[in-house]
Amino acid sequence: MVEKPSEGFRVFDQGNLQKVLVIGIGNEYRSDDGVGLVVAREIHKKLVPSVTVKEESGEGAALMDLWQGYQNVIIVDAVSSGAKPGTIFKIDANIEMIPAKFFHYSTHAFSLTEAIELARTMNTLPPKLLVYGIEGANFSAGVDISPPVKEAANQVIEQIVGEFEVVCR
Repeated sequence: MVEKPSEGFRVFDQGNLQKVLVIGIGNEYRSDDGVGLVVAREIHKKLVPSVTVKEESGEGAALMDLWQGYQNVIIVDAVSSGAKPGTIFKIDANIEMIPAKFFHYSTHAFSLTEAIELARTMNTLPPKLLVYGIEGANFSAGVDISPPVKEAANQVIEQIVGEFEVVCR
């Protein structure tokens, strides 16, 4: 598991409610590719009302439209980097580039990586954009998430929910 320290997402900043968006990306009919959707659905059940949770297929232009107007965005998607299945990558997209190899299996010509880099070039990234990538094992047709990916999804859910519980107490 690769984990980097996070500055956290401030749902309340100097007394003002901040807009927060969690996006789960994936295709639930391609096995581990659906892990972002699984995470989004679980977070939707657990988070505070000031957090918006959306599910997306991963098409870049749609993502750029979706995150407009949000101060804090968290994106969760499956990755295919060659790491051990279930490895968690946590990337602060405001200061780090997303490795292109993570999303090379995407069926979209304009995917998450390209959307982030275009938004960076256009100076339209959200002020805080955090990407969780969960290394998948199986991207073939099917609806089952493999055990190491399911375990990683639960860890990511705990981390994301923890980000908000700290600031909302």
